[in-house]
Amino acid sequence: MPLTVLNVGYPLAPVSRGTAGGAEQILALLDEALVKAGHHSIVIAPSGSKVLGTLLATATAEPPLTTQRVAVAWEQQRRMIRKALSEFPVDVIHMHGIDFHRYLPQCAVPVLVTLHLPPSWYPAEVYDRSNSNLHLVCVSRSQARRCPRQTEIYATIENGVRLADFRSAPKKDYVVALGRICPEKAFHLAIDAATQAGLGLILAGEVFGYSAHQQYWEREIKPRLKAPHRFIGVVGPQQKRELLAAARCLVVPSLVEETSSLVAMEAMASGTPVVALRRGALVEVVEHGRTGFLVEKPEELPAAISATEQLSSEACRERAEKLFSSERMTDRYLSLYWQLASQQSLHRIVESSSMEWAA
Repeated sequence: MPLTVLNVGYPLAPVSRGTAGGAEQILALLDEALVKAGHHSIVIAPSGSKVLGTLLATATAEPPLTTQRVAVAWEQQRRMIRKALSEFPVDVIHMHGIDFHRYLPQCAVPVLVTLHLPPSWYPAEVYDRSNSNLHLVCVSRSQARRCPRQTEIYATIENGVRLADFRSAPKKDYVVALGRICPEKAFHLAIDAATQAGLGLILAGEVFGYSAHQQYWEREIKPRLKAPHRFIGVVGPQQKRELLAAARCLVVPSLVEETSSLVAMEAMASGTPVVALRRGALVEVVEHGRTGFLVEKPEELPAAISATEQLSSEACRERAEKLFSSERMTDRYLSLYWQLASQQSLHRIVESSSMEWAA
């Protein structure tokens, strides 16, 4: 019997395989896997999202993202979740947004939450074990270790990418950096490192409407975008694949404890090594000295970029095939959906039997 799964995205970012956000890319892969397996996938996400299942679209919040506009987005999420639960026989709800607690439904349907971001970014109430209907999933061992003590983690499922989409290509004399343009991603360090390594950097990504992101762009990124460096904005899947395949290396200068790194996985699937600051789960993704280099300080990035010439594209691809398959990830999530739905069905049967005995 097919399942009906409601995936609830972050209300301020559209869902597609080509979006900048990792959580949105993972949601898109799950939606596709559900549909291909014959299940009913329902996705709540902003207009412009691209899914294979049923899209319940919310209005896109226009920048600047003020407190009031974010509050409106939360209310839209609540209304759309109520609509989904009233119109569809939902077996499992899967939530992905960092702000999921703002629109968490109070219902009997089991709720799975993937913590895509550092545990300290979520409020303490998220880790309250008294809510037995809430099931937390981490995306790396590093992230799970950083959750508050006594947190009950339902599962740890590493992210994956669609390996068949990526191919290696002859390398050119540029390095690449991709992602959200914001202070914690520290792409200004990547530009500085590329300059010192004597290479141009191509920066691709999106500047969201948060004031801190806009200020970071104006103060730290824009002044550094002088030849041979350039910013190309949001890129589609095909352009991203081409950028990664021909790059000397991918640079990940993130200052936060990364919970995962889809772009690093995609780079290695393209036969491209990764140079990064040693942060969080990047130590689980990059094999230092074989598929890239992990350094302690930003000053060490230029030498690491230069040293990637010694690394093997084949070794990068081999690691991706061994560890980063999207099918491996989606199979594990589908197993969790079945597990939660089965537990809920059993609970209903027991509850019904108890009522009959009481009568």
